[in-house]
Amino acid sequence: MERRAEIGVFGGTGLYSFLENVEEIEEDTPYGRPSDSIALAEVNGRRVAFIPRHGRDHRYPPHRIPYRANIYAMKQLGVRYIIAPTASGSLKAEVAPGDFCVPDQLIDRTWGRECTFFDGPEVNHITFADPYDEGLRELAVRTCRDNGLTVHDGGVMVVIQGPRFSTAAESRWYSSIGGTVINMTQCPECVLAREMDMAYANISIVTDYDAGLEGHPEVKPVSNDEVVKVFAENNERIKKVLYDMINELDV
Repeated sequence: MERRAEIGVFGGTGLYSFLENVEEIEEDTPYGRPSDSIALAEVNGRRVAFIPRHGRDHRYPPHRIPYRANIYAMKQLGVRYIIAPTASGSLKAEVAPGDFCVPDQLIDRTWGRECTFFDGPEVNHITFADPYDEGLRELAVRTCRDNGLTVHDGGVMVVIQGPRFSTAAESRWYSSIGGTVINMTQCPECVLAREMDMAYANISIVTDYDAGLEGHPEVKPVSNDEVVKVFAENNERIKKVLYDMINELDV
């Protein structure tokens, strides 16, 4: 099987494999090894590469994921489009667990991560006003709707350091500044893809209401078990969305 791909997928919690008849390869980069071996497969004539961003055994917490190696490995394979599903919490009452959200903006609250390829001597200040590729984002929204899913078109992704979840005060603040969903891995993954000139879109599977829902004491703060449970319940749905998007992409 040829060691190339046009489409890359990063899988998060519970999505460790979605391709069939794969060839697993090891890829070295100037930034070390990716999170795991890369699964290569063909889907209706389109070459797809898949990396489980946490590793298949979930060995990497969000702040230790080798983001630069993951993105660089995709670039070495020739990837032009990256679809990045994630488990995410909701910061708004109307965005309910089990819904999907395709954000169009983000707020980065991470720190200390290797967040750029431009460490010098080469320096480039990229434009990042619109962090997600609009064409790929629109395809994700349309595909979710075609599959009968409740999907929110647009929204602000708040990216926190982790691995802990938010305090109630933090969650209220993120909501007050316009946050829609919250996650721990979108930065620097999204930024690095832009630096490598790859179209990138996130599909958030909403698993919880973060630290609770103000005015609704019956809504309990998020737990890791709940995240895994809700994501697992939506595993087949997100796989179908991914396959349909791959079939639609003009590669």
